[in-house]
Amino acid sequence: MIREVKLDDLDRLSEIEAASYPKAEAAGKESIRKRMESFPECFWILEEDGIIKSFINGMATDEADLTDIMYDDAKLHKKDGEWQMIFSVVTDEAYRGCGLAREVMNRVITDSKARGRKGIVLTCKDRLRGFYGEFGYVDEGISQSNHGDTIWYKMRLTF
Repeated sequence: MIREVKLDDLDRLSEIEAASYPKAEAAGKESIRKRMESFPECFWILEEDGIIKSFINGMATDEADLTDIMYDDAKLHKKDGEWQMIFSVVTDEAYRGCGLAREVMNRVITDSKARGRKGIVLTCKDRLRGFYGEFGYVDEGISQSNHGDTIWYKMRLTF
């Protein structure tokens, strides 16, 4: 089942996030909490048998590009924004390789279209460009982001 976030999900989401990204890249518990409070409709939680296994979150904005400031300033969210930005696409390590992130991404795409967005923007590491390409995301090259002091590629899915 894919659902919106609930406040009591915070510990589990923080745990999955911390295990999925290097420390310099992972959102901290407080950042996740602020996101949950500011844009709960932009969290997609995949839960099975009472266990959160995978989730995607981000914010909506009229800005066409994802900027580093968006990760930490939840007030930049615009509920009816033209673009859905994605910050985290994560699956608990025990459940990786089962297609769960794909399932959640398909729901994000469906919901973003239904909400009238122009599309979705995310950044990813080189090894994931092909994965996102399978959904129709277009690789726009190296992003301006220096989040976590690593190289990110900007991916855009336009509806």
